[in-house]
Amino acid sequence: MKVILRLLTYVRGYWHLLVWAFLCLVIATVFGIAIPRMLGEGVDTVLSNGERSFVWIAAGVVVASAIFRGMAGYGQRFLNEVVAQKTTYIIRNALYERIQRLSFAFHDRSQTGQLMSRATVDVEAVRMFFAMGFLGMFQVLMMIVAVYVMLILMDWPLALITLAFVIPVAWLGFNFGRVIRPIWLRVQAIMGVMGTTLEEGLAGISVVKAFSHERENNRVFAEQATVLSDEQVHAAKVMAINMPTMVLLFMIPVAIILWYGGGQVAEGSMTIGQVTQFILYVGMLVMPIRRLGFMINLYSRTASAGQRILEILDTKSEVAEKPDAVQLGKVAGKVEFDKVSFGYNEISPALEDISFEVKPGQLVALLGGSGSGKSTIANLLARFYDVTRGKILVDGVDIRDVTLASLRKNVVAAQQDVFLFSATIKENIAYGAVDASMEQITDVARTANLHDFIISLPEGYDTWVGERGDTLSGGEKQRLSIARTLLVDPSVLILDDSTASVDAATERLIRQALDKLIKGRTTFIITHRLPIIQNADLILVLQDGRLAEKGRHKELMAKGGLYKEMYETQLMLNKEAEEQAEEH
Repeated sequence: MKVILRLLTYVRGYWHLLVWAFLCLVIATVFGIAIPRMLGEGVDTVLSNGERSFVWIAAGVVVASAIFRGMAGYGQRFLNEVVAQKTTYIIRNALYERIQRLSFAFHDRSQTGQLMSRATVDVEAVRMFFAMGFLGMFQVLMMIVAVYVMLILMDWPLALITLAFVIPVAWLGFNFGRVIRPIWLRVQAIMGVMGTTLEEGLAGISVVKAFSHERENNRVFAEQATVLSDEQVHAAKVMAINMPTMVLLFMIPVAIILWYGGGQVAEGSMTIGQVTQFILYVGMLVMPIRRLGFMINLYSRTASAGQRILEILDTKSEVAEKPDAVQLGKVAGKVEFDKVSFGYNEISPALEDISFEVKPGQLVALLGGSGSGKSTIANLLARFYDVTRGKILVDGVDIRDVTLASLRKNVVAAQQDVFLFSATIKENIAYGAVDASMEQITDVARTANLHDFIISLPEGYDTWVGERGDTLSGGEKQRLSIARTLLVDPSVLILDDSTASVDAATERLIRQALDKLIKGRTTFIITHRLPIIQNADLILVLQDGRLAEKGRHKELMAKGGLYKEMYETQLMLNKEAEEQAEEH
């Protein structure tokens, strides 16, 4: 119930529509209750004095009641759906916004398929609850109460006998909810796992085909589908047993009514019309009792889905803005790491006591082996993660004291794995500056050595980039990423070495674009390229999360330490690569 009550808070702007829907529900119930009454009175009138004219009157009242009941039912269902759509619109947007705002740490440990399942399947389950379940439960209870009021008014002993069968039916319904809810939780979790498998299989289809892994992927997906099918069959079995049992328990009172009512008619205590009314009213209970099972199933599924949705909405980002965070204006680009430590988990620190200072406009080369902490420094500077100890300053301001949006307007990280969206080239370039003019877009494309390529395309800047940018080559994607970064015009730039897997001509174009990009900006570049390293204003050599050495090329070579060893190793590798290229 806590989950259901939390979900109901999203309806607060539409309570007036629910009130009107509830009024329609009351009207529909009243006219529904009137129909057996008129039929019973008609039977007694015809049998007692043979007045057939009353039959026509009763028939007219029944038809009119059915029409008004139908109109009220339409109003109720329409208003319910309006409320359901508007409420799930709010929940869906809130969920997407929360997922977008959560830190890298959250996404590191989350599966994309699970998040997609919560944003689609679970939200749809909540929509069904508001469309059919919320007032639907009131309708079921109202119908049961109204019918029993009519039964008690006609013959209270017989009504009590009938009521005795409601207790086991109610127990069966609540027990059904207790059994079915964990099944739906497992179903929704499995659907999330299948979503992850499907998403990974489609995103990595080139790798799947390259390694002929289709059969293994099919096997894994089939196993998950089998588990899902078994759980859904289990849920269907529970429902198939439960609902007919509930209906059967309500058919027994009909037999009792015929036996008891027949005796009462023989004694003159009841009329045939009253017995007819009694049977019709008991028959009316079958529908709400059957719906009671459906409603309990719907409530259980909604509680499971709502729990999964609220888990995301209640998740606190490890990287959060302070309430009094200030806007960071355009900065000069001075960066300082002051005794910074960080760990992705509590067991193994990724960085330990890192301190250095970078002046505006300087070029900083980050060197180190895999897992040394190079990418971690870049992620901390852009505040994708928060430091465990120490602080990072930009122009003397702690980056935790400023808004994330203003920080990331000044500090931009261009990853090696360039991600492009399913949109036009123009929209991808302007992704970080959506208000940019066409002139500004073409200017940065020229600077990135991309303009000539774009205008050679049939649709130019309006050319649609395929999913993940698969229609562009690696070099074209790199240059588009450079253009996108140029348009944001950051003061501090973080680059990963992005030319290792392109040909010499493409590398030259990228290098020319990069030279223009880093000019006048404080730039951190993760690289093993000797020309860049030699010309860097500051070289940071990382080893096992610690800053082993720092300084300029000549200073570090003179020390004869780790840097010299790495430099000479890289120099030797470059010579071997050149010799192999000449041989071929």
